[in-house]
Amino acid sequence: MTDNTPHANVHDDTVDNAAATPDLAQPWAELGLKEDEYARIREILGRRPTDAELAMYSVMWSEHCSYKSSKVHLRYFGETTTDAMKEKMLAGIGENAGVVDIGDGWAVTFKVESHNHPSYVEPYQGAATGVGGIVRDIMAMGARPVAVMDQLRFGPADAPDTQRVLPGVVAGVGGYGNCLGLPNIGGETVFDESYAGNPLVNALCVGVLPVEDLHLAFASGTGNRVVLFGSRTGLDGIGGVSVLASDTFEEGAERKLPAVQVGDPFAEKVLIECCLDLYKAGVVVGIQDLGGAGLSCAVSELAAAGDGGMEINLDNVHLRAENMTAAEILSSESQERMCAVVKPENMDEFMAICAKWDVIASDIGVVTDGENLVVTHDGKVVVDAPPKTIADEGPTYHRPYARPEWQDALQQTPDLARPASSDELRATVLDLAASPALCSRAHITEQYDRYVRGNTVAAKDADAGVLRVNEETGRGVAVSTDASGRYTKLDPRTGTRLALAEAHRNVSVTGAMPYAVSNCLNFGSPENPDAMWQFAEAVRGLADGAAELNVPVTGGNVSFYNQTGDEPILPTPVIAVLGIVEDVEKVIGNRLAQDGVADEVLYLLGETFDELGGSIWQQVAHDALGGMPPAIDLANEEKLTEFFHGTIESRGEHFVSAARDLSEGGLSQAIVEAAAQSGVGIEVSLDDVSADPFVALFSESASRALVAVPAGAAADLEARAAEVGVPFAKIGRVLTADDEKVIRVSGGDISFEIPVSEAESAWRDTLPKLFAHAAGANSVVEAE
Repeated sequence: MTDNTPHANVHDDTVDNAAATPDLAQPWAELGLKEDEYARIREILGRRPTDAELAMYSVMWSEHCSYKSSKVHLRYFGETTTDAMKEKMLAGIGENAGVVDIGDGWAVTFKVESHNHPSYVEPYQGAATGVGGIVRDIMAMGARPVAVMDQLRFGPADAPDTQRVLPGVVAGVGGYGNCLGLPNIGGETVFDESYAGNPLVNALCVGVLPVEDLHLAFASGTGNRVVLFGSRTGLDGIGGVSVLASDTFEEGAERKLPAVQVGDPFAEKVLIECCLDLYKAGVVVGIQDLGGAGLSCAVSELAAAGDGGMEINLDNVHLRAENMTAAEILSSESQERMCAVVKPENMDEFMAICAKWDVIASDIGVVTDGENLVVTHDGKVVVDAPPKTIADEGPTYHRPYARPEWQDALQQTPDLARPASSDELRATVLDLAASPALCSRAHITEQYDRYVRGNTVAAKDADAGVLRVNEETGRGVAVSTDASGRYTKLDPRTGTRLALAEAHRNVSVTGAMPYAVSNCLNFGSPENPDAMWQFAEAVRGLADGAAELNVPVTGGNVSFYNQTGDEPILPTPVIAVLGIVEDVEKVIGNRLAQDGVADEVLYLLGETFDELGGSIWQQVAHDALGGMPPAIDLANEEKLTEFFHGTIESRGEHFVSAARDLSEGGLSQAIVEAAAQSGVGIEVSLDDVSADPFVALFSESASRALVAVPAGAAADLEARAAEVGVPFAKIGRVLTADDEKVIRVSGGDISFEIPVSEAESAWRDTLPKLFAHAAGANSVVEAE
């Protein structure tokens, strides 16, 4: 409970005042602190905190910043990371973003972050500033941001709130990224009832840098200056990480608008170029972006990672609002800001570079040989605290968790009627293709610029986005993100491994070698033992899976409290996999009948089993969720990687002309999309896939891919698959004649045809019809 006696004077609450008024009531509960946490702060300081200190501790000890409920589980990543995995990383967990050496003197950094709750409150700015925040994380590593991706999840596509939230989120992602000149090279959009009222907006950014340009966040060197540069500090975003990101949503949460940040992508674009010039000049000792918790986070983390103390003068902070208190300045999450540590002899050059780019820079402090972070405002000391206690030594909770009582019942296979006749199977193929679960996302992705900067090799409808990093050698990277909340709810550990496997496979089918992993773990309240068990199982599934695949988890993000009232979202561990491509000219595409290849045969790699638990067929045909998700043996994923990577590395020319992974919707969806995207017909026999045509079409068994090869190379494919131990079945051929633009399916006693035009219309038309009201209406002005 909180005392209702008058609070301290926020305009004149100094350290001396705090020491003299030990019993003055403070709003610790309103700031998200627990009673024992507040008591611990008093114990650390030996007095009550000032209002500025209370603000700093509350935001830095929030769930979003301190990982207080998750870090006991996240340590498992360190326990399972082998020395061989560590050798791949230049920077890992604990830094702003993971960094890996990809060869040729180049490094790549990538990370995923959540901006879920702000995007529900104010969809445009919530999503836009989510993109801006992850871009600055990449900048802080010394890298040039080169691409973004997004993982979006909403309630039912036809629900009124989805109709409100989706257009604004998509406009925010596109508007900010497009203005920055960053290609959006992929992602996912998922619809499910559990995300109604709590959408997920996860943004990923990829950056590139010369290996020697790596920068880390630390403040060292007594006498070095602390410089805040970028946009002015205002009142927007105050309470973002404590009010929005560290609590559940209740009725009326969409009214928490002041806590949502406001972005300016043009200011960020200039800030990117300014940072790169600063790095090139060698005038930065340490650097930190200002995101969640704003200046509180930047100065406390820089000081905590350094070898001394720090003094900060808030009177020097460039502001855009009058009469801001020390607590407000420290807590503001105004966007497009960075904080750097600079040697005194480099200050003139640092300031000159900022002036060149018209970026405001203020000398706000100094690194000291003391032990504390000391902050002054209006000439008075308002913070005097050990920085590690703010940034690194927050609470650690061992939350209770247990396998839910309802889990066994959920895992029972539901008795659902299956289509059997030719007509029923044909209708099901079209129903799934037209469903919001599987329909084309072009209505969304066409609002993003995919090819700006000129180094995008694959993006539109691709399994993985592919980027050229080195224009001289052709070296590049492939990136994919994946998650299945449905699988994860059925079995959190297996569901997470399946997400890792699919992202890994999406990278593999391009011919790239999967190399590193990032993640964004979206779950319900950590105070809910069911949700906490799901989280703990997911962490172990990911960590063990990454170790089996020898791909290090380089970093990530945890987003808790994703629920409305007592109803949590589907547990959604978003997994990103980055792969290395030695020569992007050799990348395998997924279009059929390209480059003059007119006689292609189709193979299915991998084995198909009766695995429909958590499938899209369950969801679309029966609005059901039950059974067990597909089994996953990651050794089979490694075999696929060996097959595809070896195809482009050890063979002079491709004998694989196209490839795509099989996942949601199974073979049915793969052939619909292949035909619609390529504009050709497909003839498929299911007899060698499964004895049951329904299973052959709609099973979502893992570790499978659909591959096309020129007829003359069929023997090469079969030899290669046998060599690496990948099961294969020759299932059909590509039909290129104008009068054969049909999808022709046969197997057992069934056979049916679907004109490609009908399949394409079913697949493409759904979202434009659902969101026609928003076409052309997405703008910053309207969103605001």
